[in-house]
Amino acid sequence: MTEKRKGARSIKDIPPDILDQLNRGEIETANLTEWLAVDQKLLLENLLLQNNRKEYLIPVLENVNQLKKQTVNSINETIGIGLLDLAVKNKDDQFLLKLSVHQADLVRCWAAYTIGRNNSLQLKEKLDKIQSFASDTHFGVREICWMTVRPDIARNLEESIDILSAWTVHKNENVRRFASESTRPRGVWCEHIDALKQNPGLGLEILEPLRSDSSRYVQDSVGNWLNDASKSQPEFVVEICDEWLRESPTKETQYIVKKALRTLKR
Repeated sequence: MTEKRKGARSIKDIPPDILDQLNRGEIETANLTEWLAVDQKLLLENLLLQNNRKEYLIPVLENVNQLKKQTVNSINETIGIGLLDLAVKNKDDQFLLKLSVHQADLVRCWAAYTIGRNNSLQLKEKLDKIQSFASDTHFGVREICWMTVRPDIARNLEESIDILSAWTVHKNENVRRFASESTRPRGVWCEHIDALKQNPGLGLEILEPLRSDSSRYVQDSVGNWLNDASKSQPEFVVEICDEWLRESPTKETQYIVKKALRTLKR
């Protein structure tokens, strides 16, 4: 078994050979520093050349260059949507399948956008397809994948909660965490879901099964979900936390509650 690589702490400390491999799509990023350091335009060019899709390069780069602000996330999204549009236009489903299992995590992030922003897919189909990305071993793919479907979740909140509530008993902690993280009232790097800010009780179908989850990754998400809600509905969060502590006095629930109340306890 290959030992997991430890990434550099700053971009300037990334060895040139590692950066070259990252930009060629030969290895995964080891941490956030490397993730931010990858030249996505160069990675895209290398990917397309390796897959004999050179003609896709200029149209996608034109979209990237038109961005008012080029951030890692905006470039990520633009490349993903650009590849989706070209693949649909050219009936190139085979290429999209290759992206979804590519060894480079950023390429899998692009693949997540080809699902999340595919308007031909119904909500249930989108979420079913995105689940493999939710269970990805790489942190970046897991974060990007919920962002790709967040607009659909917000627009179809009741149906989304109904679907995602079944994910809360999935054997994979990353899938359970997706159910919570994707529905956070305020979220990170995304638009808020006003319905959940005003009525967080709508999310209990997801939160209740996770209130004593064994995974710290899931616990953090549930605690953050309730902390989000506490900023607009503090009484609701206090009431739920009190109820959980009475009914489920476990160390897992106690950890979640402490995280949930951190803003109110300041």
